[in-house]
Amino acid sequence: MNLNTPQFSDFSHDGLRLAYFDEGDPAGDPVLLIHGFASSANVNWVHPGWVKTLGEAGYRVIAIDNRGHGASDKPHDPEAYYPPVMAGDAVALLNHLGIAEAHVMGYSMGARISAFLAMAHPERVRSLVFGGLGIGMVEGVGDWDPIADALLAPSLDVVTHERGRMFRAFAEQTKSDRLALAACIATSRVLVTREQAEKIDAPTLIAVGTKDDIAGSGEELAAIMPHARAIDIPGRDHMLAVGDRVFKAAVLEFYRSL
Repeated sequence: MNLNTPQFSDFSHDGLRLAYFDEGDPAGDPVLLIHGFASSANVNWVHPGWVKTLGEAGYRVIAIDNRGHGASDKPHDPEAYYPPVMAGDAVALLNHLGIAEAHVMGYSMGARISAFLAMAHPERVRSLVFGGLGIGMVEGVGDWDPIADALLAPSLDVVTHERGRMFRAFAEQTKSDRLALAACIATSRVLVTREQAEKIDAPTLIAVGTKDDIAGSGEELAAIMPHARAIDIPGRDHMLAVGDRVFKAAVLEFYRSL
């Protein structure tokens, strides 16, 4: 685990202050990282070693704290968290930094946001990496209403739903704004239709842990996308796959192949 937190900056978009960092080789190809639900740029990308891995490989490494998360503003209105809106934040960051095109990598909710970014602005996306989300992007990832209930419960002690307890504990660990997260979960799960997925033509790598019971099959999603392939992250569940060495090696190989 790497605990060396980068220097964060912020910019304004859609009436919000949004935090980000810009690390690695300034002259390298840019990689835009978009983290998952209840996480942050630090938790998904810095601590598991992604910034170090990509920086040492010569990439410019940019990561945003999604609205409602990390050091960014945290509206409590569910209308603020639809995936196209959050994808707009990521595009606004690229605009802010003067970056015309980037490799875009998202984990879980961040993968969904990355897909919506690619659909709305294909010219800005050199490639896609979807981590922790496979066919669930199209077919759904189960009932998440108990997770919203868990986030709003008076304490973790009264939460009995297994997945709800997992996310409530994670939110407490990351010192998150639970009202913002409950608002986010209400509207951020908009599905990508099969027809939309069939039209995402950026080169795409899909990586899902073999013990992930949330993401759905990476192979099934890759099969309906024109330029996608999937890999397994052996023995990892949804929470642990993000920093896995197999995942990192596959991403570096994928980038070298482009």
